[in-house]
Amino acid sequence: MRARLTFMDSQQLITRASHGDAIAVDELLDRHLPALRAYVRLRVGPALRARESTSDIVQSACRDVLANLERFEYGGEAGFKAWLYATALRKIADRAEYWGAQKRNAAREVPPAAPGTSNGGLSDGFAGVVDVYRNVASPSQQAVGREALEQLESAFDRLSDEQREIIVLARVVGLSHAELAQRLQCNEVAARKRLFRALAALSVALGEDTPG
Repeated sequence: MRARLTFMDSQQLITRASHGDAIAVDELLDRHLPALRAYVRLRVGPALRARESTSDIVQSACRDVLANLERFEYGGEAGFKAWLYATALRKIADRAEYWGAQKRNAAREVPPAAPGTSNGGLSDGFAGVVDVYRNVASPSQQAVGREALEQLESAFDRLSDEQREIIVLARVVGLSHAELAQRLQCNEVAARKRLFRALAALSVALGEDTPG
């Protein structure tokens, strides 16, 4: 078992990771694991979420990062997160391509699984994902249990691609408004407005899901 480096701050870990220190990378992965799990669950979409264990996709992304330390170039924590999430996104695309090629019939498909089950996906990571989802949902929706978590994911799936992208980048990946503007290739004011509209759309979708 690898030794822990929890006494180090992120900057120290990034510096060591950039020099190929597998223990430092392992510690960084552990620190970012809850957000990575949430990122994968929100990015896979309902069809792939029904067929794949999101935990398996997360683990595959982490193994890939650890196996390719030589590719990591120092770029601070933002650079590490960009590398981590790009790796996860590639894994999601690979699995989507696989299932698209298989053209499985309904009898052979894995039925959708509730969060926390083996197919679903959360297992021991449930609490961490809930904490991340509290940053995604509006204040009135922050009491996220298992049922509410499913409602949030269902509401999120009904948003447009652009709305989902903006919310994930801002509230899961943790980009600042300036970084978000750079990613969206717009000014910061426009980025703020687009994020506000996306969150408002999510709030409306959650209202449709919430009994009342």
